[in-house]
Amino acid sequence: MIASHGDAATLPYQAAAIQFEPTLFAKDTNLDALLRLTEEAAAAGAKLIVTPEMATTAYCWATRKEVAADVEPIPGPTTERFAEIAARHACWIVVGLPEVALETGVFYNSAVLIGPDGPAGLYRKTHAYISEPKWAKDGDLGLPVFDTPLGRIAMTICMDACYPETARIPALAGADVICFPTNWLSEKSPSPSWMARAAENGVYLIAANRYGLERGVQFSGGSAIIDPDGDLQAVLDDGDGIVWGWVDPARARDKRPLTARAEDLMADRRPDAYGAMTLNTYLWNPDEFHGLYGIRPLPEPRRSRVGVVQVSPRAGQVEENLDRIAHETGIVAAQGCELIVFPELAVTGLIADRETAEVLAETIPGPSAQRLHRIAATANVHVIAGLIERDADSGRLFNSALLMGPDGLIGIYRKLHLAGEDRAWATPGDRGLPTFDTPLGRVGILIGYDALFPEAARSLAIDGADIVACPSLLSWPPVLPYGETAVPMPPFVDAGATEAHFHLWRERERENNVHVLFANGAAPAMGWSGCFAAVLESEPRREALVPGDADGTATIEIETRGVVRAKDLVRMRMPIWYDAMQAPAEAAARVAYEYGARPGAWLAPVREALTSSVN
Repeated sequence: MIASHGDAATLPYQAAAIQFEPTLFAKDTNLDALLRLTEEAAAAGAKLIVTPEMATTAYCWATRKEVAADVEPIPGPTTERFAEIAARHACWIVVGLPEVALETGVFYNSAVLIGPDGPAGLYRKTHAYISEPKWAKDGDLGLPVFDTPLGRIAMTICMDACYPETARIPALAGADVICFPTNWLSEKSPSPSWMARAAENGVYLIAANRYGLERGVQFSGGSAIIDPDGDLQAVLDDGDGIVWGWVDPARARDKRPLTARAEDLMADRRPDAYGAMTLNTYLWNPDEFHGLYGIRPLPEPRRSRVGVVQVSPRAGQVEENLDRIAHETGIVAAQGCELIVFPELAVTGLIADRETAEVLAETIPGPSAQRLHRIAATANVHVIAGLIERDADSGRLFNSALLMGPDGLIGIYRKLHLAGEDRAWATPGDRGLPTFDTPLGRVGILIGYDALFPEAARSLAIDGADIVACPSLLSWPPVLPYGETAVPMPPFVDAGATEAHFHLWRERERENNVHVLFANGAAPAMGWSGCFAAVLESEPRREALVPGDADGTATIEIETRGVVRAKDLVRMRMPIWYDAMQAPAEAAARVAYEYGARPGAWLAPVREALTSSVN
């Protein structure tokens, strides 16, 4: 049964993330220090305490032989010592450690949830970083959620946060909080990826990171407690210590990103359009896969310049808006741009009532589409601009975006996830999440609220999108700044204070290996439009932003080869565990909780093996 507002476990409680630097080949010393910090947190009132990934042993193991002396079963000697603290203080503790399965001798990078009665939940890291395959098997327990007196608790580990699926599945199963032991690196932390996982699911995320240098690897610290809106409740930049915060289960169960709004991050999902979630499309060479049978090969790779325009379309002023589109297209095209994206409903402006929408709606082709074609042809560019579309057969109205090229209309996308303003007049999109081939590459389109659903951008990437364009009129989630870090970062990382540390649309680029073009409205929308070029994690960011909410443009050069075609992160997904994401809404929670999680299934063989070894 999914936890609800009526359940007893709704009272806020204190939580703590422990930041700690363990040392290789010093398990006993590590354990003593970690136990002291855990005892300190529990004695001060923390009811949920999270330790870093591999906190008892350190991380950079090179072989199974090296780590073999430090792995142990769960339950085992280490869990017994933490269980004493949990029993003494009536608290719950998440411990990251290397596990051995007694029955098979297989090693895992694991996290165990320990309550007053001992181990109550086990998670094995699902998405391996480059080091795990040297000694550990990929996790085989799914993405479980565990019922506790504090509410529903899930665990993920480090690299898992690069994959939206690992937080979405527990959220569908009713998780209030995701405990996140990590050894994060190559980025100033708290990582925007952690913030995105909290914000897009409306859950708390307790990130316990390590810091320090180990075998040439610099870890980034920045342990944090992150609120369900992605905001940072508390942070520790560097050094050993405890990050304090609060978890309010009732807040996590309210999935409205903004109070008094109609939107709901779980109820507004469109699983009928997420049929690609379990497809492993990038196991094969992308050119061969997408070109199979000669049906739909990827466009030839090339370089091009692309751009976004940040303006505030005037409601109901179609001719004025089209004149503005023509003017801005001419300016940006003169900079060498071949694709220009305008904000959501750039032709009609934001409309909040059915009567006005009916007056402004047009079938395609229609006068506005014809004008957009003339604009694109005159400037010899591709333009993405939105309007209120009337379906010629049914008469239904859609919030649509047109991809127009110099030679005419290439494609129409109908907004799939409707925001509150849309619901007075618009029908949810009925054409799924299509991609369109252009000379610049394969293009997918998301409109505004669509991009808050990670399944949407992921579906486009799985279909081979090189570019995801996001015409928007959004004011949430906000772009958030963050100060400098004392942790010495690699040269490609900006360690100083940054205005746009968290930008959700950058995360869509990172997790999907696609170029993202976010064209948001100027005030009264929040602005912060930007072009985010797909890069490797070991490269500096390549992006162009329009800071703030004033009018402006941003352009960038992109390539449709390399990382955007290889899609390494998409290739390393573990879709065997993702069934719940495309299950019908009425079944998603059950599938996520029962099928994907199998909570408690790990205990039987462990207990049997322990009993056999004693006998």
